[in-house]
Amino acid sequence: MLALLVNVSGVPSAADALGTRVRRLPEMPAGGCRRRSPDCGGKCTSFRRGFATGLEKPWNRGGQLNRASSLARNHVPVKTPRMQQLAPGIYAYVQPDGGWCINNAGVVIGEDTTVVIDTAATERRARLLREEIAKVSLRTPNLLVNTHFHGDHHFGNAQFSPPATIVAHEVARTEIIEAGLGLRQLWPQVEWGETPLTPPTLTFHDAITIHAGQTRIELMHLGPAHTTNDIFVWVPESRVLFAGDVLWNGVTPFCLMGSIAGSLQVIERLRELDPVLIVPGHGDVGGPELFDANEAYLRWIQDIARDGHASGLSTLEVASKTDLGEFAGLLDPERLVGNLHRAYAELAGLAPGARIDVAAAFGEMVAHHGRLPDCHA
Repeated sequence: MLALLVNVSGVPSAADALGTRVRRLPEMPAGGCRRRSPDCGGKCTSFRRGFATGLEKPWNRGGQLNRASSLARNHVPVKTPRMQQLAPGIYAYVQPDGGWCINNAGVVIGEDTTVVIDTAATERRARLLREEIAKVSLRTPNLLVNTHFHGDHHFGNAQFSPPATIVAHEVARTEIIEAGLGLRQLWPQVEWGETPLTPPTLTFHDAITIHAGQTRIELMHLGPAHTTNDIFVWVPESRVLFAGDVLWNGVTPFCLMGSIAGSLQVIERLRELDPVLIVPGHGDVGGPELFDANEAYLRWIQDIARDGHASGLSTLEVASKTDLGEFAGLLDPERLVGNLHRAYAELAGLAPGARIDVAAAFGEMVAHHGRLPDCHA
């Protein structure tokens, strides 16, 4: 997810964790929200899966978010996570509905080692994950893998370490420390609980193998994608892939802090593994069809970015005039704006994963959406 703070009405402003400058949010575009979904006719009347319906005005006369109305919408029932067995000793922990800060986790149980893959955003969710793991493993987890630096995947680390050793990409450790707990301030209404920062203690650059008894677990970094520090967990014997946030199911991909082009390259390399089951970072467990779905969205982003850039349009203008078409059913469609910012950066010649003004991009995303995205963590 995000490791930044945005200056919204009633929320303290601060620099985001990537060192970009926080700006005051842009004013609401004339005509209201321009999400351009089939349900949106200039003002939002229907948001998919957990978004509000019949909204009061989300912006005040000064063009700032009406945070009071946003807070009122966040008291919704939490859908029950489930532990799903994928193969002997291999489980996906799926948290519906996969929106902002509602991520998946995983467990691989070997003869002498229990490996947890990612944790959860809040203390309550991380404790529940730990309780569910205890139902399938008699052993306390002794290894914990963080697939990247975003807080929803590691805020629950303290529920497992000590005693677990935390493993991640070397850049992920740096980014986790730099970002701190800033994500919590973006959505202060969430009941985060106690989530002390607990960074990885074992890092690697390209690849490392865990031998959990007879079970081989390969961790690999394939380049910038969702972020600059994504790693994948591959269990070759069972052909199960834990993809982190590089792959999504029913949820809009998000490459603002990574790379559109890099994601496409990484997806091609992951295809070569020939997995049977894929655990995405958010959304239901799937199969190789997730490669096709994510690739189609990212190539579409490149196409509309290329056309918009050639026409001299801003990213917000491109988003405002774009019909989501076949992608209208994806959760969190406002990420279109952030993805366009990354695509524009790459069209301008920036290297995959190069730092851009994340706070400005997020501000435009909020303006396009009409309010701060909902987070039901």
